[in-house]
Amino acid sequence: MKSIVLAEINGPLRSIEVEDPAPLDGHVLVNLRSAALNHRDVWIHQGQYARLQFPFIPGSDGAGFIGNDPVVINPGMNWGANPNVQSDAFDILGMPSNGTFAQKVLVPESQIHPMPDHLSFEEAAAIPLAGVTAFRAVVTQGKISSADRVLISGIGGGVALWAMQFALAAGAEVWVTSGNQTKIDRAVDLGVKGGFLYTDPEWTKTARQIGPFDLVIDGAGGEGLAQIMKIASPGGRIVCYGATSGGVPTFSPHILFWKQLRLLGSTMGSPDDFSSMMKFICLHKIVPVVDRIFALGACAEAYTYMEEGKQFGKIVLQIPV
Repeated sequence: MKSIVLAEINGPLRSIEVEDPAPLDGHVLVNLRSAALNHRDVWIHQGQYARLQFPFIPGSDGAGFIGNDPVVINPGMNWGANPNVQSDAFDILGMPSNGTFAQKVLVPESQIHPMPDHLSFEEAAAIPLAGVTAFRAVVTQGKISSADRVLISGIGGGVALWAMQFALAAGAEVWVTSGNQTKIDRAVDLGVKGGFLYTDPEWTKTARQIGPFDLVIDGAGGEGLAQIMKIASPGGRIVCYGATSGGVPTFSPHILFWKQLRLLGSTMGSPDDFSSMMKFICLHKIVPVVDRIFALGACAEAYTYMEEGKQFGKIVLQIPV
């Protein structure tokens, strides 16, 4: 089968033929039609990930066929029995196990979900990792309601856009932040009320005039998280699913306890989160935002495009039959 293989940190993403996966009890073979990139793939390529094992086939997100049935793969495996937190055995498809940047992938049967009828394979492949991360942050941890005013940081990335779409579908009033006005304008076209340029030193002052915000979904951390606490509603919820800007250098706990904020961590999602997300997507006929589609053989170009950070939506690979 055709596949992308990475043999070393920062090594070339080679497009080569490899043997089909060997059958395994409790597993099913998915004939993939599309896959999608995540920042996780870039970080693995750069060596910024634990338990690296080479060579391997990268990729966590995928959609394809089992027989004649179109399916989507849940890439989060071995969550464990506790719905509140993943187990020590939790793992994500695409490292250390072979992933979806290939014509075929072998996954546990429990990870398979029917593909929504209203989506193409390219759109369906844009769901899994980013989608379930956003769904858990917004719905499971954030407990969103239609009465909420919501702020989503860093719009343009896959998780942030999914969070925006889930919050809009829930009937909430949604605002966003970005370092790029064009991305804010595109989010407004998709239904948000407006946004703030976090490169503006006065952005929180403007936000306070509009806010406060009942629910904040943040994947950056850093100095921005300290600013977010200032514009959150008393009793508000702040859900953190990432730390692309690092730690919080000026964190002061007094604002946390005086405003009685709820600061919540969230990552990926449980099997129940994934099932609930798929039902929510089907109910509301949500269509993922896909930025660009690359051929499988142009995977290296797709990685470069993601590293540039210019995308608005998911970067997808089209897999040849």
